[in-house]
Amino acid sequence: MPNNYLANPPIADDEMMAAIDIGSNSFHLAIARLDHGEVRKVVSMSEKVQLAAGLDENNILGAAAEQRGLECLSRFVARLDSVPPERIRVVATNALRQAKNANDFITRANKILPKPIEIIAGREEARLIYLGVSHTNASSDKRLVIDIGGGSTEFIIGQEFDPLLTESLQMGCVAFTKKYFDDGQITKEAFNNAISGARKEVLAINGRYQKTGWSSVVGSSGTIKAVRNVLVSKGWADEQERITYKGVKKLEKLLIKIGNVNDIELEGVKEHRKAVFPAGVAVLRAVMKVLGIETIVYSDGALREGVMYDMLGRFASEDVRDRSVLALIKRYSGDKKQAKQVVRTSRNLFEQVKAKLSLSSDDGDLLRRAAFLHEIGLAISHSSYHKHSAYLLEHSDIPGFSQVDQKRMAQLMLNHRRKLKSDMLEQTGTIGGDSLVYLCLLLRLAVLAHHSRSDNELPTLQLQVVDTNCWQITVTDNNEHYAFLLSDLHNEVEQFAKWGVTLTVLEA
Repeated sequence: MPNNYLANPPIADDEMMAAIDIGSNSFHLAIARLDHGEVRKVVSMSEKVQLAAGLDENNILGAAAEQRGLECLSRFVARLDSVPPERIRVVATNALRQAKNANDFITRANKILPKPIEIIAGREEARLIYLGVSHTNASSDKRLVIDIGGGSTEFIIGQEFDPLLTESLQMGCVAFTKKYFDDGQITKEAFNNAISGARKEVLAINGRYQKTGWSSVVGSSGTIKAVRNVLVSKGWADEQERITYKGVKKLEKLLIKIGNVNDIELEGVKEHRKAVFPAGVAVLRAVMKVLGIETIVYSDGALREGVMYDMLGRFASEDVRDRSVLALIKRYSGDKKQAKQVVRTSRNLFEQVKAKLSLSSDDGDLLRRAAFLHEIGLAISHSSYHKHSAYLLEHSDIPGFSQVDQKRMAQLMLNHRRKLKSDMLEQTGTIGGDSLVYLCLLLRLAVLAHHSRSDNELPTLQLQVVDTNCWQITVTDNNEHYAFLLSDLHNEVEQFAKWGVTLTVLEA
């Protein structure tokens, strides 16, 4: 599916790009330049923020953790002067997925950041991790990639650059530290309980993963890096410096002997990782035991590298989001011909008013994809199909899309037909600002124009925005195939008024 709104040319060699990973344990910044199609890091920063540790029993993020995060992001932003905002992405993972008051933090953080935060779903996080690993460690093997984070652990089976199976489990070094090692004591009982808790999580995916199979195992991120460094320093890794299951068991015994996180003095374990290291080891031990893993290779590539490679695809018209849209149309047997007609008309209307309404190329992308998908809810029922479309888009795992993207598309689905409700205006504005409100109205007009589902050429539609609250649409050369178009547009005047927009309909 061509990207008809692509505003940015492909990134050229030596141009800069950046990714910020708002993790549950640490925040990471990576700045890189493009070198013959490969991402070469030139700046890498990491700070222990421990957002997940700031979540209380009700998943409310505390003020202290929020402040740590904001101060860290301020320091990161100071390093981003050389990177244009359109080449920056900021992604957030499990801690903000879980926090009930995540919007409070995001609102404050977005005032600091050059680009808004994208909260990504667990499986999308897994896909991006695999992208980072596969580009950093080239291989044609079918690989299992494991990434133990602060709040969740991602599992991906993939081959070359394509993930085949992705999963995210609710276990991580910060979350398990709070649950099993909260007093700082490292005991056999605490280890057994943590391993048991992790084992239950991994057993839920074991059958599917064993059935798919893999020929090698790769680990990424801080916990696995620290374990590997300790095992190498102790001579407990194999001759290829891989993590071994025997080595992890020896490390567990050593940590129990040490007895307290404050007394951990191991080469490869940084000061900020000591408190969460035993929990990370327990999770790794359980994963290796349940899945029958003997050795793990460490990869330096992870989420932030994957985010940058994903960004490269977006600039090069190889956007995974467009592949996801086509997959959804196929899955739900959407009417492609009707969808393409609505896309063409929505694009035409968008181009006429984008400058006056200050709409961006990202807004155009959102409208285009929503226009393709507006009827997928028909696969469930014709009655209230727009609500079914909205539910599917908000609650499905859709590769390439953040949770905010999916919520915005769901709002477009909810408001593209039937009566507009005044209370939905506030909800739409909260989720996507004025631009999302305008996109809803543009999609309504495009869908309405093709209500007859006619194959005949559509009359010329000229849309003019006198000001943001006063729109005028002129229909030229109306014909018998679109006999009801003017009447439908006149009926739409009342709906637009509910959202504070005066719509004038003219016939030329």
